Amino acid sequence: MNPLHLRPVDRFEVTILVDNYTDLLLLQGTEVVRRPMFRPPYAPLAEHGLACLLRVVSADEEHVVLMDAGISSMCLLHNASLLNVDLKAVEAVVLSHGHFDHFGGLVDLFAGLARGTPLVAHPDAFLERRINIPGADRAIDLPRLDEAALQRAGAAIDQRLEASTVAADLILLTGPVERLTDFEHGFPWAEARIDGEGIPDPFRDDQGVVVHVKNRGLVVLGGCSHAGIINTVKQAQRLSGVEHLHAVLGGFHLSGPMFESVIPPTIEAMKGLAPEYVVPMHCTGGKATDHFVAAMPEQFIRNAVGTSYVFA
Repeated sequence: MNPLHLRPVDRFEVTILVDNYTDLLLLQGTEVVRRPMFRPPYAPLAEHGLACLLRVVSADEEHVVLMDAGISSMCLLHNASLLNVDLKAVEAVVLSHGHFDHFGGLVDLFAGLARGTPLVAHPDAFLERRINIPGADRAIDLPRLDEAALQRAGAAIDQRLEASTVAADLILLTGPVERLTDFEHGFPWAEARIDGEGIPDPFRDDQGVVVHVKNRGLVVLGGCSHAGIINTVKQAQRLSGVEHLHAVLGGFHLSGPMFESVIPPTIEAMKGLAPEYVVPMHCTGGKATDHFVAAMPEQFIRNAVGTSYVFA
């Protein structure tokens, strides 16, 4: 796997517009962690979803990209307004994968963006999907990403099969993540209809976002990391040609009993990768988050909706 051309940035800002957790009293910040303060009764909303505003700055060049859009436009647009985020500045939207808790707000979002704003996604993000729980009466069909509705709203669909870059080569998208670890096995209950057949979902559309911050190293942001957050980080390193890891953020998908056995090896591998910051979000789960607190107390940061992370 040959490295892609990823230009380093002077500054990378990540603002969390949608996540599972909100806390008006989580105010303690640092130069890296910027916590908002809201005047009561105004407060951000939380839901089981993820949306992150990404701002990259290199010299006098600046780009704004949105990663994912949560479950609902209500949550996304409310939080953006409360945080005084100008979504019209978004030049592209990147979709981590085709699950409803990441694409639910897209149609209403694009209705407010400039027509022709790109939506960058793997073709499998548009697959028909379901959850097949062992012992349940029937499988649960999942909401499906509607390409026609997105186009009517003004989105320019940009389907990419492989790793690529956006924001003038300042942001890298991992594309399909290669499975290398022996403990990250995806989501066993997830199924997708491919070539007319329902099969275990390979999550070929699962991808992370990568930025190389000058003199700091890589910042890797996962959506749900169905391919595994460790696999995602390792792919980021291979694609960028940069080994040093500055921060890992996002959903690590370690929530629930079926993933409990994956928590210890994930944390051991993360400790080996030695990032300065670890920020579990969204689908990481309470038990896994508690383990990260205990195992990596100096690196761990607790996330809440509205928090901005500044890497420079």
